[in-house]
Amino acid sequence: MNQMLRQPLTDNDIRRRKQIFSILDELGEDLDLTETQFVRARQSYGAVGDWLSGSTDPLLISVLVYLHGSSALGTAVKPIGRREFDVDLICFCAGIASGISPAVLKAAVGNRLKEHASYVRILEEKKRCWRLNYAGDFHLDLSPTIANPLCINRGELVPDRTLKEWHPTNPRAYKILFDERAALRPTFAGKIIAMQRDEATVEPFPVREAVKGILRRIVQLLKRHRDVFYENNTEDVAPISIIITTLAMQAYAYCVRRHAFEDEMDVVVETIRMMPHFIERPILDGRRGYAVLNETTDGENFADNWNKDERRAPAFYAWHARALSDFEALRDAVGQDRLSLNMEHSFGPGVTGRVLGNRINAVSEGRKSGLLSVAPLIGLTTSRVTASTAVPVNTFFGDR
Repeated sequence: MNQMLRQPLTDNDIRRRKQIFSILDELGEDLDLTETQFVRARQSYGAVGDWLSGSTDPLLISVLVYLHGSSALGTAVKPIGRREFDVDLICFCAGIASGISPAVLKAAVGNRLKEHASYVRILEEKKRCWRLNYAGDFHLDLSPTIANPLCINRGELVPDRTLKEWHPTNPRAYKILFDERAALRPTFAGKIIAMQRDEATVEPFPVREAVKGILRRIVQLLKRHRDVFYENNTEDVAPISIIITTLAMQAYAYCVRRHAFEDEMDVVVETIRMMPHFIERPILDGRRGYAVLNETTDGENFADNWNKDERRAPAFYAWHARALSDFEALRDAVGQDRLSLNMEHSFGPGVTGRVLGNRINAVSEGRKSGLLSVAPLIGLTTSRVTASTAVPVNTFFGDR
């Protein structure tokens, strides 16, 4: 196993970078669905499933409604400029032959939803799905699918945007694969040595043991970075989430299986660095194309639009170059002011202000309780320590 460390880190570097990762972890949590929103979404899609399964339409005799996309993967990100989260659902219609028209099946799902007194008021038709708008909270996008007889991995077929053809997909197997890779734990070569060195010095602000894990946080942070990067772009060329997610999980698995890292920030940066290496360049119609393939079924190319719109591949590479540069700058930031500026640049002032504001509040509480200490190049920490310079209690409002 190779070690990714390029030059030795000082004790202060190690502690500083662990604090930075813990702040990024908190930022990801702030951008995520709240527990209340997740519970409401789960209840809502459960009710939708019950309603659809109660239909007398022969096309809907046997349906399975399940969560897919970012909410299922645990990588949802709060949209910029609106409050509603996208929650994606599949309405799998078992026993329906692939000869059926996608438009006919979509219409059957819509007609059933219109029969519900509450759903008809919040129902919106989209190109290949139906949307239930729960204003100010989330919306459910419900896409019909049928079994794919050519996929040995229990794949499905989903309507294309024109509702004229079925396209292969496999959301359930994709989630299983993502979960497997997210469960991979990086090897940290210097962890034991660093812990021994730090016994007599100031401990960093503690990194929480996030249930999300590093991969999910990477995907969330990259999606937010993309949203900020393209916030004022009107060309609609921003990389779609499934491409970011797929490349990130492939790069993450490659890195953690082959390398040892100094810390979590190394994992983040090296995963981002490796993402373009998993973009394939097949020959399509006599010219070099692009492919980001769904590994769980044949025939699904998430980058298919890159081969139809020449702006999209350069847009991805431009964003990726900025993302790599910005995350390297975050990893190497020294001082709260520099870190704050870099975070605002990468993720926006709103979420940055909330997360760092929570840190400042924790600092204030630490002062009041007498637990706050100062460490060189790190800043403020609320860890109880034995060797540090105590900070006196200060009750002035706005103290930093």
